[in-house]
Amino acid sequence: MTITERLNQDMKTAMKARDKKTLSTIRMVKASLQNEAIKLGKNELSEEEELTVLSREVKQRKDSLHEFKEAGRGDLVEELDEEIKILQVYMPKQLSDSELEQIVQETIQEVGASSKADMGKVMSAVMPKVKGKTEGSKVNQLVLKKLS
Repeated sequence: MTITERLNQDMKTAMKARDKKTLSTIRMVKASLQNEAIKLGKNELSEEEELTVLSREVKQRKDSLHEFKEAGRGDLVEELDEEIKILQVYMPKQLSDSELEQIVQETIQEVGASSKADMGKVMSAVMPKVKGKTEGSKVNQLVLKKLS
């Protein structure tokens, strides 16, 4: 079942349960998916493209969450926290630190990286492997640590 199919199914469930928060979050994500499909000139997105859009939506909310926390806007923090939890359901299982470390280490050996100058090579090889399963900043820090 694709992400879009799951969203459609869960949207119906949210409508029946009168769960306004889940419903509005799913509608926002569906709109983003539809906009991306239009932008790419496709009728349907591939699962990878759907995951990219979903990851972008989660990242935007996490960035906003950080800003709202700094501004002391507890009401908006709570709202965004709920949206992030709803969206996490559609994301693939997140990698543990040890799994991520193993992937990074293997990739460093594959590309033959030995210094910080090879960081771009390593990042471009690692990111497709971990797409949607972890944050890019986390990967970046780990690669930097391993190449130091």
